[in-house]
Amino acid sequence: MSEPGPRKEEQEAPLTGPADDAAAPMRLRAEAPRVTRLSRKVLAGIGLLALIVRAGLAASNGEARRHVQGGAVRINDQPVSDERKLIGTGEITADGVIKLSLGKKKHILIRPAA
Repeated sequence: MSEPGPRKEEQEAPLTGPADDAAAPMRLRAEAPRVTRLSRKVLAGIGLLALIVRAGLAASNGEARRHVQGGAVRINDQPVSDERKLIGTGEITADGVIKLSLGKKKHILIRPAA
């Protein structure tokens, strides 16, 4: 025997409406920046390349270096071109985080651990 097809109500369901509105928050959550905690000792003087790798935005220092040289890396929305830059507690914003961005879509909030 063949299995029954979709019910008539399912076939005529509109493509827009409350179902699409409920999916919108899921898209926003997927795009929200991830929060990474690092100890203050580590943040006291970690190199930019090491921070990018530790945050998971690059697999190696070489990959991180290419991103910096290509102009894709930003700290607190400011472009960074010096691959030897040391990141310290001076970059922590008033919100208590460092925003590390790679390109337009990858953002990490780094929060110092207590």
